[in-house]
Amino acid sequence: MTAHAPSFHERASHALADANLQRSIAGLKGGFVAARARAVAALPEFQAMREAGAAIKDHTLENLDYYLERYEAEVLKRGGHVHWATDAADACRIVREICARAGAKIVTKGKSMVSEEIGLNEALEADGIEVIETDAGEYIVQLAKETPSHIVMPTIHKTTGQITDLFHEHHRRYGFAEPAQDAAELIGQVRSVLRAKFFAADVGITGANFLIAETGSNVIVTNEGNGDLTSTLARVHIVTAGIEKVVPTLNDAAVLLRLLARSALGMDVTSYVTYATGPRRPGDLDGPEEYHVVLIDNGRTKMLEGAYRPMLRCIRCAACMNHCPVYMSVGGHAYGWVYPGPMGAVLTPMIAGHEKAQELPHACTLNGRCQQVCPVKIPLPDMLRRLRHDQWEAGFIRGAARWGISAWAWLASRPRLYHALTRMMVAVAGLTGRSRGRFRHLPLASGWTQGRDMPAPQGETFHVAWAKSKRRR
Repeated sequence: MTAHAPSFHERASHALADANLQRSIAGLKGGFVAARARAVAALPEFQAMREAGAAIKDHTLENLDYYLERYEAEVLKRGGHVHWATDAADACRIVREICARAGAKIVTKGKSMVSEEIGLNEALEADGIEVIETDAGEYIVQLAKETPSHIVMPTIHKTTGQITDLFHEHHRRYGFAEPAQDAAELIGQVRSVLRAKFFAADVGITGANFLIAETGSNVIVTNEGNGDLTSTLARVHIVTAGIEKVVPTLNDAAVLLRLLARSALGMDVTSYVTYATGPRRPGDLDGPEEYHVVLIDNGRTKMLEGAYRPMLRCIRCAACMNHCPVYMSVGGHAYGWVYPGPMGAVLTPMIAGHEKAQELPHACTLNGRCQQVCPVKIPLPDMLRRLRHDQWEAGFIRGAARWGISAWAWLASRPRLYHALTRMMVAVAGLTGRSRGRFRHLPLASGWTQGRDMPAPQGETFHVAWAKSKRRR
């Protein structure tokens, strides 16, 4: 029998009770959020750049077939290879075949969310290949056999003490007999362990922040330089990227890079912005002998055809989740898949299916903060509302929830009856609860009152109070 998969509600409840996680998440408010605010305030043209970024992505998506074909032609012209993958299984098969032809025993990987999406590590390890994540955060969660909890900072759920214990367990075989004393020593251990892996790797795999149709280049941004070592030291370099990553020109990439760094980390630019264009050419001092790009659809074409196309503008900056009250309460693992927060609540149903992500569109207050901070102006709340509608129409909402929403819709569509009933209910509730000013328990509202009191109504509905206010003007 298949084990019960925890629901979002169960995962969220566990996260809320995790004191270490709650302390870690609280640090985001004074970290990424504050840094982004300072970076935006220091750049008067930021809002104009957002408009430009959204326009670049919309234009590219409208003409995606043209720019992908142009990108492919430029890669081929420069001696590279382009592979087209329809889904996750197809993408993993292509990468496995490239690694098999290369006789790969060790594969180093730069940070790549799309490789997480397709389950690439597991596929390669099943072939007996040693796979090493080279981003420090990804390396840590790999050792812990966990998934990232944040798309920019994968270890936001980990404390320094937990990482120290993890390294002490795994790094003793590399000669580190004593636990690290501070964060600097932890990073020193990562560098020491990974250095040998970089030189021993047969294949290096990176993602791509952008693919440039004009030149056939891929762009990665890092703060550790691990992407450069991954892509240049191995004999074979494989780029895995979603088809939406392509942009027309170098100038377009520059606009989006300015938006990305400020939105993700509150920086003008990341420490390393690396452009890779094909394999090593005669006279080059380093670089791979082979260069492969795997362009992955995995549900993206389906998104192109309808109302969810704006989600393909996403540049994976994580600003939406950093400003989301739900994510900031429960963290990334509560979302149950690769992409957490508001962007994950849209992407997961579209890529992994509604069955895997039925609860996620409802894990949102629709406060709109994510849309306000999105660097490419994705209307996330609108898409979340539409997903809720789609789930209703498809029959995913069942039981008491469906009955309750149906009853509410019936009542709300009859204004006179609605106003009469609400006036009566508010008056009764006001009389019974006014003495204390709150309710500790309410029928049909235990989900609210088990964690907080419900304020008692003051004897009149909002509509009545609003009408009185208008008459006083």
